[in-house]
Amino acid sequence: MFDQIANGVGPKKVYLIRHGATKWSETGQHTGRTDLDLNETGVNEARELRLYVEELHIEKVFSSPLKRAIETAQLVGFHSFEFDNNLLEWDYGQVEGLTTDDMRKKIPGWTIFKNGVEGGETLEEVYERAKKVVIKVREQDVNSVALCAHGHILRVVATAWLGIEPINASRLELSPTSISVLGFEHGEPSIQYWNWIPSIA
Repeated sequence: MFDQIANGVGPKKVYLIRHGATKWSETGQHTGRTDLDLNETGVNEARELRLYVEELHIEKVFSSPLKRAIETAQLVGFHSFEFDNNLLEWDYGQVEGLTTDDMRKKIPGWTIFKNGVEGGETLEEVYERAKKVVIKVREQDVNSVALCAHGHILRVVATAWLGIEPINASRLELSPTSISVLGFEHGEPSIQYWNWIPSIA
């Protein structure tokens, strides 16, 4: 599979675009399946990102079906895209709407990657979805693909792209309205850029 892609079959670059800010992302609340709109900050940042996205000439776009991802995809200039339920954010179960500090009052040192959630998805289940996304991306006969989705699922997609354990996603910080780029180096999957936002350009 990797050899075919490196030799011209499948995308050379995959752009991961995290949606813009929402009310909950700014307060650090876990936002899985709660279908929030972008807030004013998220809208403005996505509009700013459009100037950069337009220069990339991305050929194929897949989006999470949640509003915050759709709004971001539209605001950065994608006129058409396909929905993929595998790009939905992690189902946080009973952690939905809670912050990491909230959880650490119950479980000292808690992290979602280490401790998981009750009533939602396991990390392994999220990884299975991420692998399906990667397979679909690698089947596209285009030079570039964008995935417009959410922080945790995109971090796990990156580990699936690299073929490493999903726990490594805990080390990949991903900011709202950021772009990261997956690709290849000498035929091997790589991360070319990570967590780029216009404010640090």
